[in-house]
Amino acid sequence: MPIGNLTSQLFANIYLNEFDYFIKHQFKIKNYVRFTDDFVIVSPDKELLLNLIPKIKQFLTKKLKLKIHPDKILIRKYNQGVDFLGYILFPYYRFLRTKTKRGIFRKLRKRVFEYKTGVISKETLGQSFNSYLVVLSHADTHSLEKNLKNQFDLWLKE
Repeated sequence: MPIGNLTSQLFANIYLNEFDYFIKHQFKIKNYVRFTDDFVIVSPDKELLLNLIPKIKQFLTKKLKLKIHPDKILIRKYNQGVDFLGYILFPYYRFLRTKTKRGIFRKLRKRVFEYKTGVISKETLGQSFNSYLVVLSHADTHSLEKNLKNQFDLWLKE
C-alpha cells in the first residue's frame, strides 16, 4: 500500500486505535495527539515522559508488532517548539517547517508547469493552489502567503 495514500492513513488510524486507548486510559495522559503514525505527548513532568518511553516501546512491540525509530524520540521544552506534521508548534503560535515551505513552492511550480503544458486544467491548478493556502492558514505565515501568491503569479506570467 503506498505511503501517504488515504487508505494507508485510515488503516494506520484504525490499527493504532489500541495504542490511543493504552496512552489515554492506562497512563491517563490528557495532552496526547496522534495522526497516523506520528504522536506527541506534552507534560511538564520530564520524569513521566522518560518513564513512558520503555512502556510505549514494549506495548508497540508486543501488542502491535511495531517499533519506534530511535532518532524520532525527542523530549524537549515546549518553548523550544514541537515539530509535528510539517509545523513547528510553540505555546502561542505555529510556524511552517522549512522543509514544508520548500516543498510547497517546488510542488506548486511543478503544477504551474503541468498547467502550461496542458497536463492539468486551470481548475486543477486552482485547487492545488488553494490547498497550499489552507496549509499556510494553520500557521503564522502571513508574509509567506503573500510571497507564495506573488511567486504563483510570476510563474503563470513566465
